Amino acid sequence: MASVGLDQDEPPIGELFGRLIDQGKGFARAEVGLAKAVATARAEAIKLPAILLGAALLFLVAGVVVFCMTIALALATLIGPLAGGLVATLVALAIAGGLALVAVRMLRAKP
Repeated sequence: MASVGLDQDEPPIGELFGRLIDQGKGFARAEVGLAKAVATARAEAIKLPAILLGAALLFLVAGVVVFCMTIALALATLIGPLAGGLVATLVALAIAGGLALVAVRMLRAKP
């Protein structure tokens, strides 16, 4: 009897699906590996600039503290040490509050 369109050399459909699944898993693993490699490369590229930026921010905070202390010491000669410290603290807190208010308004304005 003649076979109708079936070739004896073709693998069964179950085996083909098995290969497809294995190749799909391999492709997914390769894509995940590529994404990890890209993320690692980007992280390595920004590591040193991020460290330098962090150090710059620490020096900025130190500068602001020294500036506030200078204001407090300058006012201490005029209105006393306690009042000078309180005025310098209130000025610094007012500036921080104003900056926070501007930031909140900017965030709320974005759609």
